Amino acid sequence: MAHEFEVREEIVLPATTEEVWEAIATGPGVDSWFMGANDFEPGVGGAGRQTVAGFTTHATVTGWEPGERLAFTTDTAADGSFMAFEYLLEGRSGGSTVLRFVHSGLLTGDWEDQYDAVSVGDGLYLRKLEAYLRHFPGVTADYALFEIGRPTPDAARVWAAFLDAFSLGQPPEKGRVAVPGLNPDDAQVVFAESGFLCVVTATSLITLVHGYRDAVVAEHHAFPGEIARPLAESAWRAWLGENF
Repeated sequence: MAHEFEVREEIVLPATTEEVWEAIATGPGVDSWFMGANDFEPGVGGAGRQTVAGFTTHATVTGWEPGERLAFTTDTAADGSFMAFEYLLEGRSGGSTVLRFVHSGLLTGDWEDQYDAVSVGDGLYLRKLEAYLRHFPGVTADYALFEIGRPTPDAARVWAAFLDAFSLGQPPEKGRVAVPGLNPDDAQVVFAESGFLCVVTATSLITLVHGYRDAVVAEHHAFPGEIARPLAESAWRAWLGENF
């Protein structure tokens, strides 16, 4: 049976509506803070695509008002499930933007677990967007990684490994990248809660996630000056393999 859902979020972003639009409505912009590889064809009726871990989700743009409103809906799956997304932008004095976000649709199967995941994750990904706009204004990521480790139900063990990856204590605030093979840069915590640990360095935005179905994920958005993609891929795959 399909179950309707809706999640609403609101956040103030340190960027103009034009800058926020570039971050939510273009492939390079979305790749700089969200998961996977993303692409949009501009205009109502345009095709949208997101590829995560080799699986591509297709969507259709249903609202396209640059600097004001973006909406799109995924294709309906065989079981009737789909998701719809809407971003509403409102400029504020001083160059900031209020973003109002609505995520709705139909969930099937283990819909309660899926809802728990999106209801927590949506707000935290918007905080990643805020961190991207704050720390890397005017640039997009050179590459974005989405590396998956083995499902691990032991939340305490996973969280301890997350903290160790950045030499963080309690409460986690400032540390240093300690994953072998990555640059040992200073790391500032953006947020650390609900199985998500997000840090920013001088050249990267990194998020470790312990989420849906106990999945362990490393997301690494690399900006100018970061190590080459093959080196980062190798480092994260080795770290995930050793710890999970």
